[in-house]
Amino acid sequence: MTAEGTVGPVSGSLRPMATETTVAEQTAALVHLPPPAEEADLAGERLSDVDEWGRSERMRALVRKVYDPVYKHWFRAEWEGLEHIPTNGGALLVANHAGAIPSDAPVIMHGIETELDRPVYGLADHFFKSAPVLGTLWSRVGGVVAHPDNAYRLLREQRQLVLVFPEGTKGTAKVFADRYQLRRFGRGGFVEIAMRAGVPIVPIAVMGSEEAMPTLFRVNPLAKILGVPYVPVTANMLALGPLGAAAPLPAKFKLLVLPPVRFPEEPGRDRYSRSRIMSASEDIRERIQDALYDLIRNRGSVWRG
Repeated sequence: MTAEGTVGPVSGSLRPMATETTVAEQTAALVHLPPPAEEADLAGERLSDVDEWGRSERMRALVRKVYDPVYKHWFRAEWEGLEHIPTNGGALLVANHAGAIPSDAPVIMHGIETELDRPVYGLADHFFKSAPVLGTLWSRVGGVVAHPDNAYRLLREQRQLVLVFPEGTKGTAKVFADRYQLRRFGRGGFVEIAMRAGVPIVPIAVMGSEEAMPTLFRVNPLAKILGVPYVPVTANMLALGPLGAAAPLPAKFKLLVLPPVRFPEEPGRDRYSRSRIMSASEDIRERIQDALYDLIRNRGSVWRG
């Protein structure tokens, strides 16, 4: 041993005093270690096209291709007022909701994505997210759990189009005798989210979903046993048997986009006037309801429009 060195741990030869760097180098020579995070190619292409919400553009492209014939030839969807939907920036799309298995969400999302080339994220109850297979598929095509924080991030931070149905399951659980009678729009939470995010609300009146899968009656005891919001018996089921549970009737869809509702309130505040929120919510509900009455009044046929 000399004053300048010590016995090496491997060969026993004399070598300079090992520092932390040389120990790391020796270890790397013996065991293959991955490169440090800062050296990894983190800026490269994503291994998956699934975004943070679970949406996959490849899946959306596939679904659009498969669904397009249904949209064009089965439902024969017809839009009016698409110019009211902004081509950039965030906006909250608010529509009426109906049908035992509602067709309005896919029709709206598909129509806007194909006509305006903008993705639409649809807010839905956590039930869809938790359902096996269905939950994953719903996420891949743009479904997001309906939570205020999710809506705020999509609208304020990411400037996306977000679709919400304030009636919720109260709308889809309606029987055919109550068609086109809008249910209460909850407590107006969607209005508060739009105020906080500083985005407009774009109301959409949808005609056709009520007849595509009309509920004749509900089996409430079975719904309680299964733990689901409702169990419908539809005209589709009576006509087509089990296939009718997933096969909508060819009702013609007409969608009327109304002028945006904008709010002067400063965005980002923690609290807004409850009376102001409820007043705006009811006003939007009445606008959609009146638009539906006009659409129905001018409709010649459920099937031909």
